[in-house]
Amino acid sequence: MKLSEPILTKRIPSIPHGDPKNRHIVSYDEFVKTDGYKGLEKALDMESAQVVAIVKDAILRGRGGAGFPAGLKWSFLAPEDGKGLRYLCINCDEAEPGTFKDRLLVDFDPHLVLEGIAIACWACKLDVAYFFIRGEYHHQARVMERAIQEAYAAGIFGKQGLMRGKSKHPVECYMHRSAGAYICGEETGLLEAIEGKRGWPRVKPPFPAVKGVFGRPTIVNNVETLAAVPDILLRGVAWWKSIGVESSFGGMPSYGTKLMGVSGHVARPGCFEAPLGIPLSTLVNEYCGGMRAGKKFKGAIAGGVSMGVLGTDQFDAAMDFDIGRRCDVLGLGTACPTIFDEETDMVAVARNCARFFMNESCGQCTPCREGSGWIYKLLTRIERGDATSADLDLLLELGGSMGLSEGTTICGLADGNNWLVRTIVNKFRSEFERRVKPKFIPVHLVAR
Repeated sequence: MKLSEPILTKRIPSIPHGDPKNRHIVSYDEFVKTDGYKGLEKALDMESAQVVAIVKDAILRGRGGAGFPAGLKWSFLAPEDGKGLRYLCINCDEAEPGTFKDRLLVDFDPHLVLEGIAIACWACKLDVAYFFIRGEYHHQARVMERAIQEAYAAGIFGKQGLMRGKSKHPVECYMHRSAGAYICGEETGLLEAIEGKRGWPRVKPPFPAVKGVFGRPTIVNNVETLAAVPDILLRGVAWWKSIGVESSFGGMPSYGTKLMGVSGHVARPGCFEAPLGIPLSTLVNEYCGGMRAGKKFKGAIAGGVSMGVLGTDQFDAAMDFDIGRRCDVLGLGTACPTIFDEETDMVAVARNCARFFMNESCGQCTPCREGSGWIYKLLTRIERGDATSADLDLLLELGGSMGLSEGTTICGLADGNNWLVRTIVNKFRSEFERRVKPKFIPVHLVAR
């Protein structure tokens, strides 16, 4: 189930993408010679509303984790009121453990991302774009800053209007580096950080499309989502819909390709472009050269640690947006799976992931601030062999009572912790039970 031709990665060196020896950053001149900015040129020949309609018809689902359709999000934007600037915020925070797909685009083909940014700004009549990049991405920040300068020099951005005034709509594009908090990847936490505040998620509504950064209408899109837009405009909606799969449940389909960063116990880790709906086993065996050292598959984090864990019997899980309902995980997330072999201690995996959530909770919501700490303590106790079966029951109770689905937190970090605990304990219950002692029952309460 390989692509007949790459789309997002057509200008990027062959696998392994992360090999420094293969590092070649596509310059502006190289990008233009390979049909770069042709999508923007076509967009500028259309009315902005037409561009929104095309992206909406393509059902381009957000590649940042939630899978919300980009065109639909664009259509929610408040109409122009002449009272101030309107903003696009590009989420390149990418702090989800196991996720390194957006980095690939920034590393090698930054102008593809900038073209998507320019198209989105035209389609939604946005005045300023903030490229929000993860604080630890030092090299990537330099690459993108250089590409932005090249785009300004070529007249893509600036006061003269897009593409040296082909459109009179001026767009400014700025780099904004994150301070390093995981929670800044949540869209409203990102907005707070851009405003120079602590990266705390906001209570919604109002949503960013109505009141976003600096209190003005704002669209927040992921890097990979915007990078897909130019080809959709050039090749058409029917072409985009020919890739991917329909929903197994009669819901929203999973069209197009997806960057999937595979790490863990595979022979050849890396970031691969594959059609949505590809079985995880195919991704591992055909793209990654199989399991490392010929060992057996045991489980996987489906698409970022906050999505939960796939069990041993779910190796053939289809990597599409229906994976949540089909495999009892939170969702596809970033579609960057971490693979575990037969020798992996799943209790240690759970404890390590819980430590991450505990450290990255912003502390704003009591259930997350306190609950994540207690989950980590319980898992540490279980890993040491000091826990009882009552602690295991308490662990599941704690995980199931914190998060957006329970209406107790502002953002989804607690949900990620919740789904991690529930899925890994339920799917590998025997490993946890072997580490706990039977619950002590006083003699006088034993039935006679």
